[in-house]
Amino acid sequence: MIHFFNEGTNYLPTKRLVLRRWIEKVIEMEGYKAGEINYIFCSSDFHRQMNRDYLGHDYFTDAITFENRESRVGEGIVEGEVYIDVATVTDNAPMYNALPVNEMRRVIVHGALHLCGHKDKTPWAEKNMRRMENRYLKLLAEML
Repeated sequence: MIHFFNEGTNYLPTKRLVLRRWIEKVIEMEGYKAGEINYIFCSSDFHRQMNRDYLGHDYFTDAITFENRESRVGEGIVEGEVYIDVATVTDNAPMYNALPVNEMRRVIVHGALHLCGHKDKTPWAEKNMRRMENRYLKLLAEML
């Protein structure tokens, strides 16, 4: 089951039922099943503290993903948490020539792809991640 929460912000995405079905479909197309997945939309302060506490990074970023690898490897079920900094996503949207709602959707699917085991730390992996994001954003557009 996919859940949406907020922490330190009032933000929750619109069309959550469609987003849930979309995330489940993305995960299915990646060869897995969706288990317990929590998306937590949070304030920049909360998100930055998470970045410091768990990753040792002292900077703002749009998303942090924690996957439960045991479920993915053992049973083919994707589980985890995706923490999204709402303000950073909104601030980044113009840099990517995107509306904030579209950038948020990109970050949401980005988190789902990380839960499926995809990485983005090398130039090739980052390019591949962007290609997959674009593919799945087109799928969402068909579902809306």
